Amino acid sequence: MAKKKRNQLPSGNIRLRASYYDADGTRHQKNFTAPTKAEAEEMRDTWMKEHAAGSYAGDMTARNAVNRYIQLKRGVLSPSTVRGYITIAEHQMDGIADIDINKFNSRILQAWVSDLSAAYSAKTVRNIYALVAAALDMFRPEFRPRVTLPQKVRPQLYCPSDDDVRRLLDEVQGKPLEVAVLLAAFGPLRRGEISPLTAADLHGNILTVNKSMVADPDGGYVVKSAKTTDSNRAVELPQFVVDKLPKTGELCPMNPNMITMSFQRAVKRAGLPHFRFHDLRHYSASMMHALGIPDKYIQSRGGWASNSVLRSVYTNVIDMEQRRQDAVFLAHAEELTGNK
Repeated sequence: MAKKKRNQLPSGNIRLRASYYDADGTRHQKNFTAPTKAEAEEMRDTWMKEHAAGSYAGDMTARNAVNRYIQLKRGVLSPSTVRGYITIAEHQMDGIADIDINKFNSRILQAWVSDLSAAYSAKTVRNIYALVAAALDMFRPEFRPRVTLPQKVRPQLYCPSDDDVRRLLDEVQGKPLEVAVLLAAFGPLRRGEISPLTAADLHGNILTVNKSMVADPDGGYVVKSAKTTDSNRAVELPQFVVDKLPKTGELCPMNPNMITMSFQRAVKRAGLPHFRFHDLRHYSASMMHALGIPDKYIQSRGGWASNSVLRSVYTNVIDMEQRRQDAVFLAHAEELTGNK
């Protein structure tokens, strides 16, 4: 039996889809069906040239296109994402910001990406380009740039040890930050999930996590629904953590930035290696992994969207634990053979 081709209908024809946005931000979409892919592509490209090209009257610079894109998408994006996009539009588009998007070609974009790569990390360059590419796809949908992006770099995360966490807890004992550290290390909760929590979210040892405090485009903070559907969860906390939580009001009266700043000072005072507040989630994942807890449970407890997300973010944490376990084995092997 012949293998079905991509976009092939039961009839054997090929169907392709194209869309564009007009000056009012309305999306127009059309399907094209033909016996071959080449014919369908020709029909699609002809339609795009007739309708999409010039759908926005007058000149539109790259910065204007990005700002217009942000405006049209604002209602469906998180406040923190909008804030990040605005930062890119205002500060990270040097080199192409004032160029008419109708004059863009792959060479111009490739040169710009190469210049960005000299100033920013691979991840940042990819984020900047992704926004510009999305704006171009909206306002010049017939343009298909060919750009090579910098290779992804695996982040070198630090995983706090049990001793690190003990020393940190000694340092923050009795201080507002103590609750945040406990919930991150033994929850494991994110900063944004900790800030909006109140005593009403705790029932016995079960903590309901269903909202997040995030930065808004104006520099303040808003409380919104959880980061993802999987972030909505009920977390059973150890009794020693529950005993430390306030019985009324806010569990941790600090916004995410306050948590970060207070945490950095606490790490320094405790004489610990520099690591981020978010690395306490790495500690929790590593600890559960070392105890032989299945990834599915770790994923559920931490609110990660999928096992692949968990592993892509925490692979080096698991590798670190593997090295620790290897060291224990090697030391035992050396002792067994008398080679101490």
